[in-house]
Amino acid sequence: MPHPGRKIIHIDMDAFYASIEQRDRPELRGKPVIVGGDPNRRGVVATCSYEARRFGIHSAMPSRTAFKRCPHAIFVPPRFEVYRAVSTQIMQIFHDYTELVEPLSLDEAFLDVTHNKFNIPSATHVAREIKQRIYEHTQLTASAGVSYNKFIAKLASDYKKPDGLTVITPQQASRFLESLPIQKFFGVGRVTASRFQEHGIHTGADLKSLSEERLRELFQERGSMFYRYVRGEDERSVEPIRVRKSVGKETTLAEDLALAEHAEVIRILTDLAEKVERRLVELDLQAKTVVLKLRWSDFQLMTRRATLPQAFQAKEVMLQHIQDLLDQVGPQGHVRLLGVTVSQLEKRGTPAHHTPTLWDLV
Repeated sequence: MPHPGRKIIHIDMDAFYASIEQRDRPELRGKPVIVGGDPNRRGVVATCSYEARRFGIHSAMPSRTAFKRCPHAIFVPPRFEVYRAVSTQIMQIFHDYTELVEPLSLDEAFLDVTHNKFNIPSATHVAREIKQRIYEHTQLTASAGVSYNKFIAKLASDYKKPDGLTVITPQQASRFLESLPIQKFFGVGRVTASRFQEHGIHTGADLKSLSEERLRELFQERGSMFYRYVRGEDERSVEPIRVRKSVGKETTLAEDLALAEHAEVIRILTDLAEKVERRLVELDLQAKTVVLKLRWSDFQLMTRRATLPQAFQAKEVMLQHIQDLLDQVGPQGHVRLLGVTVSQLEKRGTPAHHTPTLWDLV
């Protein structure tokens, strides 16, 4: 059952990297700015300004594709040291109000302000104060979602971007969730959304009409998660201290792919390794183990791993060993999911057991 007395805020900075670049370089303001790799090479968009988003550009898009959509966009290499420094400023503001802060990334975090340091009874008032202080200290805007659990608070922060503040009370939750497009629900990516739509499920109201048994038939254990979330049920607490054990990226394929189609398999794994590398750089972490994840067409899961004597960040190192792991598997069979994960993490030469800054996640 919901916890109507719990007060959760989700803060999400608006176009964080790009906004910092526009703040620090006034000539970029009002222009389509893309933070990421060179479009003349195999670069990837880390984030982009709202001016660039109007052209359909989004994070994780190949820089070459972004350039085709907006040839006059300004590409800027990321400055992660600067982003981490700003993140630390924002983190301190959060901790001025509560120690129950759970960072998700450099630019977002959950806060439990049920019992806050200033004894402010209204979580909405706390969120408004935090947004104002972030702007005063960094000249950056943030969007906030306020609700009684983490799932709905995160949905709410995305509801009126940029510079938004959305409050969803227990009384409003049912109508709010029923009105959402299915792709807004946590865990619903492109492939899952297509499967839902094949079954006539387009909104939260459609999702709510399905029994838990039917959802489990369609999505296994995730079916129960969808069943709970569309009913506004999320018992997770805000966890201020977390031990990061791994960093990974995976993709469910639109169609099963034969491992014998080696070039396409490597292309997908290269893309995943690039994303893992970018996450490691953002987190200022290195890894010693690389894991290849395969889910076969019959839904059976296989993992293969290699542990290196020296810690690494570079995708080239990952791909070298992923190729060896693929060779061990052999060319037979069809896969529906590919994934790359790294573990045995180290931060600046020390084990990654730390109080996180604002980029410690999924």
